[in-house]
Amino acid sequence: MLSGIRIVDLTTVIFGPYATQMLADLGAEVIKVEAPGLGDVSRYLGSGVPDPTMGSIHLTVNRGKRSIALDLKKPEDAAVLRDLVAGADVFFHNIRGKAIERLGFDYASCKALKPDIIYVHGTGFGQDGPYADLQAYDDVIQAASGTTSLLPRADGNPRPRYIPSLIADKLAGHFGAQAILAALVHKLRTGEGQAVEVPMFECFTAFMLTEHLRDDTLDPAIGPAGYPRQLDPERQPFPTADGYLAIVPYTPESTARLMGLIGSEAFLASPEFEAAKAKGQQMPLVYAEIARKTPAKTNAEWLELFAANDIPAKAARDLQDVREDPHLAATGFFRRREHPDVGGFYEMQPPVKYGAAPARELGFAPRIDGDGAAIRAELAHGKG
Repeated sequence: MLSGIRIVDLTTVIFGPYATQMLADLGAEVIKVEAPGLGDVSRYLGSGVPDPTMGSIHLTVNRGKRSIALDLKKPEDAAVLRDLVAGADVFFHNIRGKAIERLGFDYASCKALKPDIIYVHGTGFGQDGPYADLQAYDDVIQAASGTTSLLPRADGNPRPRYIPSLIADKLAGHFGAQAILAALVHKLRTGEGQAVEVPMFECFTAFMLTEHLRDDTLDPAIGPAGYPRQLDPERQPFPTADGYLAIVPYTPESTARLMGLIGSEAFLASPEFEAAKAKGQQMPLVYAEIARKTPAKTNAEWLELFAANDIPAKAARDLQDVREDPHLAATGFFRRREHPDVGGFYEMQPPVKYGAAPARELGFAPRIDGDGAAIRAELAHGKG
């Protein structure tokens, strides 16, 4: 889908590499520029056996890319990057503004090399605010966005906690890929390149507050921030005879149907339920009633009953077991492959399927400078 688009990727860790991984999956040529020696930090996220520079997370976020190692403080290596920018559609970096300017790769300098360049700067914070020069990592962004207050609101433990995922990095990566695609469409229509800023803090705050700004959206506010349904301590996987289930009674009709299936028809006519319903506060009672009844059957028994009666439900599975999911097996989501440098590994396939573009073989994650000689030769040939 993106064949013929060249992206010079100077980003590190997860935010930028995840964005360009998605674009490489779509066929873009992504040239990953790394520091000589250790390369990008993302190489060491996850165990690297037998090579520590080929960590397991690197195999995903840098798949399908080419790698060249450049020390941008050396004039000869900076000249190579200038040649790459001059032939690129997109230049993407996450170096802080003053540092990239000192290296000579700020927007004005890159535009002089390629007037229609799409220059994407992945920042921690918007560059027109007081946090502009601060460093940002996933933990910092979760804290600054209020995300660390969500679990305390749900379970009553007042200690702020992180969501155990690189969720801010990955979400910013999605915004980064979206920004590049939008800028490419603009360029196709007008011939114009542009500078694009993708600030991690603002991206993640917009994502989290889509529902959690809630009644603080209005001016004056009519209630506090926080989406009650998501923060309800009773809204958790329900215990069964042999595990836990996620069960979603989302509408009045499905709630009534579910109550009938678990033998709680009388609950809906109880004075307690009616009083709570009149205030719009009935769902915690519904969840508590479900939890009281679900231990009577096994996961399999409930799932069979719920599937036959159109009640959304799934077993709460351990992370370790997801790769064995029969649906994902049927759709070919996990594919076992042999990496030439690492050996056997499981590759997650791009989840979106395009009718106009059949599935394609994805490229492997590269070694540090694994394509350096070839890229330099191509640049030299182009000059010749």
